[in-house]
Amino acid sequence: MSQAGAVGEWRVIARHAGTVLVGQLAVMAFGVTDTIVAGRYAEGALAALSVGSAIFISVYVSLMGVLQALLPVWAELHGARRTAEVGRSVRQSLYLCGFTIVLGMAVLLHPDALMRWTGVPAAMQDEVGRYLAVLAFGLPPALLFRLFGTLNQSLGKPQLVTWLQLASLVIKLPLSVWFCFGGAGVPALGLVGCGLATLVVNWTMLACALVLLRQAAFYRSYRFWQRIEPPDWHQLGRFLRLGGPGGLAVLVEVTSFTLMALFIARLGTAAAAAHQIASNLTAVAYMMPLSLSIATSARVSFWLGAGEPALARHSCRRGFELATAMALLIAAAMLLLRGWLAGIYSANPEVAALAAALLVVTAGYHIADVLQTMCVFVLRCYRVTVLPLLLYCALLWGVGLGGSYLLAYRGLGPWAAMQSPLAFWLMGAAALAVTAVLFIVLLWRTIRVPAITR
Repeated sequence: MSQAGAVGEWRVIARHAGTVLVGQLAVMAFGVTDTIVAGRYAEGALAALSVGSAIFISVYVSLMGVLQALLPVWAELHGARRTAEVGRSVRQSLYLCGFTIVLGMAVLLHPDALMRWTGVPAAMQDEVGRYLAVLAFGLPPALLFRLFGTLNQSLGKPQLVTWLQLASLVIKLPLSVWFCFGGAGVPALGLVGCGLATLVVNWTMLACALVLLRQAAFYRSYRFWQRIEPPDWHQLGRFLRLGGPGGLAVLVEVTSFTLMALFIARLGTAAAAAHQIASNLTAVAYMMPLSLSIATSARVSFWLGAGEPALARHSCRRGFELATAMALLIAAAMLLLRGWLAGIYSANPEVAALAAALLVVTAGYHIADVLQTMCVFVLRCYRVTVLPLLLYCALLWGVGLGGSYLLAYRGLGPWAAMQSPLAFWLMGAAALAVTAVLFIVLLWRTIRVPAITR
């Protein structure tokens, strides 16, 4: 391909990813807002948020992974110009989305067993439970809006989603402060107030998305609003074969990250609060590879659907080049600005100092996270989903989470028990680095094949 073609593909991916990134950062600002608000309200509220958000994110992002895995399906149909089939496929996906909603709400409304298993202090469990009960009723609009976002990303039109996400931030910021601290006749609700603000925003975003889907001229040719067909078990089976392993892989990946918060909670509120700061910044940084992965996989699937496997491989290379450059920049920023960043979140010197130390490790964690995320998204375009899931289970759960628990509380080989959240980040980063290397090898072997079997 010519130099002009390479630059053109960079621009397409970067423009798509940039639009998605802005929207994702707006959504991540929800978590940043709640972390700062809860930290200023009370140290105990920040520690409870660390546990509550870990459980919610584990549930939401795992179920979101099932729906996000449908992106290659719709992008391929778009590339093949099979417009009518996109509409029917989206209607069928509502059955899958309904299942994820029921499953997710059941977990969020009954988190007690999980908190007891992970050793969350009893004094913290009540507040966490009330927070999750509010978020449970914000899960249905969140997952339905994610389906709307995945559709737009697959069609190469993420702008409407981004505008809605930015607008929602304008509502979320003042509501979190108001409901948490109280005022104007509203009592101070603390952490539950942050959850209530999220609930209001999620339903507002979904309502706006439905209006756009109904009235915007761009969607008319897809005929989404036809009467929904009975379940097509063949198509739903295809969805599950792609989304099932994809969702489980996301579950393993996310829980290897979020369960750290539950295990760290027994180290005390200062450790839990410092971990929440590090995990929140890492999650914000993750929006960059997530956005580039979405954009790159949409482009790869588009070319595969159009019958152009060479152009699909070219798009893959361009996406990796952009992701690697951005990963190095963000990791450097984490290292250089770690003290200042930690100080923004907490006025407690002990919490800020521990968080700054954790950010040294998160820089390396982020680089590995970028590479493995790009790999797993592109592998889905080629229908490679089961082997990544098995590698995730062995490395992220076995080496990362299991090894970090041993290093923190019992000792690992020649190393004594650290009794610090640093143990979890060190082992997590090591496991993620090995995962990234293996995924790169798997992707390279996959894309050497000139065509895929469907």
